[in-house]
Amino acid sequence: MRQCPDDIEEYIHDYLDGEIDTEKANILLDHIADCDECMLTFQELNRTIALLQESHIEAPANFTSKVMDSLPKPSRNVNMKRWLQRNPVLIAASLFLMLMGGTIFSYWGEEQQFSFSKDPDVVVLGQTVIVPEGKTVEGDMVVKNGDIKVEGTVEGNLTVINGDKYLAGAGEVTGDIEEIDQLFEWVWYNVKETVKNIF
Repeated sequence: MRQCPDDIEEYIHDYLDGEIDTEKANILLDHIADCDECMLTFQELNRTIALLQESHIEAPANFTSKVMDSLPKPSRNVNMKRWLQRNPVLIAASLFLMLMGGTIFSYWGEEQQFSFSKDPDVVVLGQTVIVPEGKTVEGDMVVKNGDIKVEGTVEGNLTVINGDKYLAGAGEVTGDIEEIDQLFEWVWYNVKETVKNIF
């Protein structure tokens, strides 16, 4: 085939693959009819293809599972890395909760100062807020880090954070009374207040 045109070898492969057009097929067939060497190459390649098509080698039924079982198991570090890559939202949420938790704990520690809802009818003695008998506080009343003594009326909710409440016999609170003296109750109270302020 060395003296033959370079295209003939390509035409042989295209013909055997079934990817040749009619014009090139005619050129190839005319050439191999006159060239014994190209005819021999064509016949050998054709026999090789036929032999490969006849021999169907099949893998054993459990071949894939055996190969997979023989592969080394991934290490815990690889598994953890894959899990982290597949769950970025959980990681972000965890980091957010850790940072918020740290902020809340530090805020809980700092918020130890005595404070209360201002009202002209209340009296303050030390760290005790007193609603005197015959007086009415309209609206919610919040006392932080102190006590409240209700002898009159609170027309609203009463919340005591880190303190105690005392209701006198004539004292009345028209809303809910809530005592908060633990961190999680305080967090829940702040979440409710934030939602209430937003809406």
